[in-house]
Amino acid sequence: MRVIFTILATFVLTLNSVSAALTNNLIITVAKIDHDRILRLAAKALQLTPPAITDHIATNSAGGPHDFFSQADYAWPNPTNKTGLPYIGRDGESNPNVFTYHRMAMRNMKDAVAALAAAYAITGDDKYAHKAAQFINVFFLDPKTRMNPNLQYAQAVLGTSTGEPYGIIDTLHLAELAVAVPFLEKSPGFDPAVDQGLKQWFTDYTHWIITSKPGIKEMTNPNNHSIACFVQLAAFAKYTGDQKVLDICRTRFKDVLFPGQMTNNGSFPRELKRTKPFGYSIFQADNLSILCVLLSTPDDDLWEFTLPDVRTPRNAVDFIYPYLLDKNKWLADGRGKDVMHWNHWPARQPCLLFAYAEFGDPKYFKLWKKLNPDPADLEIRRNMAVTQPLLWIASPSDIPILPVK
Repeated sequence: MRVIFTILATFVLTLNSVSAALTNNLIITVAKIDHDRILRLAAKALQLTPPAITDHIATNSAGGPHDFFSQADYAWPNPTNKTGLPYIGRDGESNPNVFTYHRMAMRNMKDAVAALAAAYAITGDDKYAHKAAQFINVFFLDPKTRMNPNLQYAQAVLGTSTGEPYGIIDTLHLAELAVAVPFLEKSPGFDPAVDQGLKQWFTDYTHWIITSKPGIKEMTNPNNHSIACFVQLAAFAKYTGDQKVLDICRTRFKDVLFPGQMTNNGSFPRELKRTKPFGYSIFQADNLSILCVLLSTPDDDLWEFTLPDVRTPRNAVDFIYPYLLDKNKWLADGRGKDVMHWNHWPARQPCLLFAYAEFGDPKYFKLWKKLNPDPADLEIRRNMAVTQPLLWIASPSDIPILPVK
């Protein structure tokens, strides 16, 4: 029996060593693939003036100058107004005239910090960390420019509501910020007070989500919004070290989100019924894989989580893969064409990279490398929570990831 145990233990250790070697090779490979792109985006970030939501006052907001504000994208002026409602919904059709300044300021800030963190990760150059701290301080901490840690006034419908629970999806991009900052923490150019201040901001925002009526409603939303909400909660909790919230996220993933939304073939029926079924299906596959990355531990790999009917998270990637490879197959299989932005999908979807990192199937990585990492379409960019994939597969302990020249 001891001999068998020893053999099994040796086998497991060998597998772990092989897996670690594969992961290290992938980190180096991705760092080399993205090297020029990272440094180009970081160079642009170094020249940017850090944005803040106070740069653009939202005159239609029911909140104050430090409250994030956005308007519902699918709400359009009612041409007749016979119903008494000044705006009506047109699912999947984004109104180009809604207020988006706060959303864009947030996304530009996050993209800049992520690029700077990735540049620091591959070079170890403190100038990137120093600039990243400036972005964070202006957006979250400076009393004159900071954003309040709530989304009470997001996705408002003028004349109907001052904010909607589904507006919480507007902070999805902050998940990558929480992943990026740990890469900056060991740099002397990154002020520890900024780090602690941001941790407190995320702690306060997490508390608002899990205790407020809008947050609770979004957490229990039966479609893509709840998965996107838990991507945020998981990323914030991992950064702040909130094990209680992480446990809540893992339980909800296993008991509600995954079994309640993905069917046996890996598709998401609620998303397939939307007017942009392709984009929403990609969005779900990406965010489900992001949750697997954020919430997995050495003792609990969510990629391997299997329901009694043998559904696993990998099914979501395998469902969308052939359509990412050839979008025309989506139509050939009788699925609907997206009402908007059809021509700009797919981009370099993170689910492909994360599935390759987990399962080692080269087809995922081969396709991931071919796809566009920086789509110009703002709606496509809005639906991609991951802009610097290196930060999601590497560890801060790897810095500098590439040899210093």
